[in-house]
Amino acid sequence: MDIDIDFADRNKVLNIVEHVPATIDGIKKHNTGVYCHTIPINPLTGQASIDYKSAESRGYFKIDFLNVSMYQGVKNEEHLIKLMSQKPLWDLLEQDEFTDLLFHVNGHGGILREMKPKSVEQLAAVLAMIRPAKRHLIGQDWSKVMTEVWIKPTNDDYYFKKAHAVAYAMAIVVQMNLICEGVSYEHS
Repeated sequence: MDIDIDFADRNKVLNIVEHVPATIDGIKKHNTGVYCHTIPINPLTGQASIDYKSAESRGYFKIDFLNVSMYQGVKNEEHLIKLMSQKPLWDLLEQDEFTDLLFHVNGHGGILREMKPKSVEQLAAVLAMIRPAKRHLIGQDWSKVMTEVWIKPTNDDYYFKKAHAVAYAMAIVVQMNLICEGVSYEHS
């Protein structure tokens, strides 16, 4: 099981929630993953003593507490709904100065310029193509991409699940619209 929860400041939540940091290989700390239930702990590091993939196969579930500072610009629920329903200026995704401000796609301006997404679904597919399992789709026509991008890989290459990709694409749309409203970001 994989659960992601977005917070404007994850540390505020982690300060009040009992948790154990997840690990990638049993040693290296996972960037965002924690366990909020009993799991074997490395007494030297205070982190989970088993990596998150092994932990999942043993019935433990990791929760990713994500820092998504873009939410600080959202005034209220009505404002969020407006930002989500407003069509963004898609052509801005061709400018590195703009894309480097965005959540999840900063540093991937080349892929955005090549693929030129014009919808949430296409932006979600780009997010999937940034991951190793779907990189081979970069530069392909959209009909091929949309046919293949959500097929689970048969090897262990990292891929993005459709539900995650669409949710993050929508978050990027919100952030794009916030920037166009004048909300400034140092980086995301």
